[in-house]
Amino acid sequence: MKFRRSERLIDMTNYLVEHPRQLVSLSFFSERYGSAKSSISEDLAIIKETFEQRGIGTLHTIPGASGGVKFQVKVKNDEAKRLIDKLCKWISSPERLLPGGYLYMTDILGNPSIVKEVGSLFAAAFTDTKIDVVMTVATKGIPLAYAVASYLNVPVVIVRRDSKVTEGSTVSINYVSGSSKRIQTMVLSKRSLSEGSKVLIVDDFMKAGGTINGMISLVDEFKAYVAGIAVLVEAEKAERLVDEYVSLIRLSGVDVKEKKISVTKGNYFNKYINI
Repeated sequence: MKFRRSERLIDMTNYLVEHPRQLVSLSFFSERYGSAKSSISEDLAIIKETFEQRGIGTLHTIPGASGGVKFQVKVKNDEAKRLIDKLCKWISSPERLLPGGYLYMTDILGNPSIVKEVGSLFAAAFTDTKIDVVMTVATKGIPLAYAVASYLNVPVVIVRRDSKVTEGSTVSINYVSGSSKRIQTMVLSKRSLSEGSKVLIVDDFMKAGGTINGMISLVDEFKAYVAGIAVLVEAEKAERLVDEYVSLIRLSGVDVKEKKISVTKGNYFNKYINI
């Protein structure tokens, strides 16, 4: 079946976006559409230009017989600022206050479009980093971890508080909670993580960083490596157990009596600058 150029462009764009960071050869597209490689190269040049103009991402070309093209997500700084400003406005709403000074975040983390946008920001920040797996703990941050992983085209592993029979044999560690200073336990299936894996830790909320520090220790137990840490909201703390991380929102204060939530931008733009 012979494809028209317009059909090729639509299908190629869709394929590349659904297979991020995957090297795709020109031969694959040439055989897929029954077109010459020269025509495919011209199509890819159009797609690359459009991606970069619209701030969707970019196409990296790898030369040679085993080369091809690879789509990587990118987010323009003005688009990142727009989303982070919107999140700051939502999170600072007094209606989010819960008893004990906690914040209601379920509506944000349960909204697929918002989670997808946040996932693209984190994926863009780590798109040039070697990542084999995204790790999170079994809380509300799971949808966020899957959103990031979808853009990086890697699997997700979920750390749990207790073992499940369906997980098989597990590795467990004890860690100190950063806020309560209590000893807690987290476990991970032995089949979840291979030795030498590069791990991106994703969490929805970080106080002192005890939970993330626990995941770092768990990664060490597997003889794997932490390639990065991404946090949606960080609480401003005098003491932090984790130093290197990327955050979108910083919670600087909660006044329960006055029903006031103070937030600012996180360190995203200090860590990651794009076009």
